[in-house]
Formats: sequence, C-alpha cells, structure tokens
Amino acid sequence: MLHLLIVADNMEERISNLEDGNIELLQAEEERKARLKRNEETLRELSDTIRRCNIRIIGIPEGEEKEKGAESLFKEIMAENFPNLVREMDLQVTEANRSPNFINARRPTPRHIVVKLAKVNDKGNILRTARQKKLTYK
Repeated sequence: MLHLLIVADNMEERISNLEDGNIELLQAEEERKARLKRNEETLRELSDTIRRCNIRIIGIPEGEEKEKGAESLFKEIMAENFPNLVREMDLQVTEANRSPNFINARRPTPRHIVVKLAKVNDKGNILRTARQKKLTYK
C-alpha cells in the first residue's frame, strides 16, 4: 500500500511537471507569434518607406524602353495622358528600370517598369489623376 502511494505521488509530480512544461511552451509560442507579428509590421513599414516614391507601370511591351530608356518612356506616357499635370509640376525621376532584372520565359506578361520619383507628392498627384481616367500608351 505504501508502495502504491509513493508511485501515485511520483506520477502526480511527473504530470504536474509535464503540465508546467506545457504551459511554458504555450507562453513561449505566444511570445514568438507576437514577436513575429511585430517584425512583419516593422518590415512592412520599412519597405513602404523605401518604396514610397516608386510608381509601377504595368503592360508596356518588352523592349520598348531599350530604344528610349525607361525614364523617357515614363515621361512620354505622362505627356500623352496628363499634359496639364506635366506642365504644372516639375517631374524629377531618380531612376527607372524593369523589375525583376531577369526575363522569365514562362511569364506571359511583360515585366513591370519601376520609376522612382524624387518627391512623394508627385507620386500622389499622379496616382490621384490616374484613378480618374484610363491610361494609354501610343
């Protein structure tokens, strides 16, 4: 009988230790999830800050920018679609290129042209105006 009590106490202690360990693991998992969520938000904010001056042009056939350059292609599209806006603001393009840099043969659509503007306000004005009308190229 004494032996059974010792075994029962021993088993209760093991169960208690396992439950405590399980609670610690659950708390650690919750902390990890919270940390992961914070890190994702920070990454999103950093990415938005870095790219906040970028405008992405979609649907321009491959090779169009080779003759004139992506920057002049952007300015041509702007002059064609927003002549008044181009006259009002001084567009300063920092850089323009295709993204991604490599051509994927299995991708049926042309790569996007990413134009980095000097001022965030220019991007806002362009996007606000672009939402009001359908854009064309040639």
